[in-house]
Amino acid sequence: MSKYIFLFRGGRMQEMSSDERQASMMKWKVWMDGLAAKKQLIGGEPLDGDGKVVKGRAKSVTDGPFAEGKEIVGGYLIVEAGSLDAATELSKGCPILVEDANGTVEVRTVMEMNM
Repeated sequence: MSKYIFLFRGGRMQEMSSDERQASMMKWKVWMDGLAAKKQLIGGEPLDGDGKVVKGRAKSVTDGPFAEGKEIVGGYLIVEAGSLDAATELSKGCPILVEDANGTVEVRTVMEMNM
């Protein structure tokens, strides 16, 4: 089994009513609980909207977010799966793909570091 990271972009949380937010969070919980029950979920968290960017040799610091709103990473999960294709299939259950017509899940392989 290998580790994969899901990076979530998009979402409409700030546009939702309190009840809609609660219903959305329940969908996320059900999806993540399903991954956990199959021992595929390693961890993950939503990300706050603020941040900093440190860039280049000069280590210049600027305020985030870091790109257009639809490109901002709003959260991540780390999962285990047998292949990139299997991890991609797992990502298709993500609620962001239903709730936001432009929502995306970027699926990336976490490289093993042999030190």
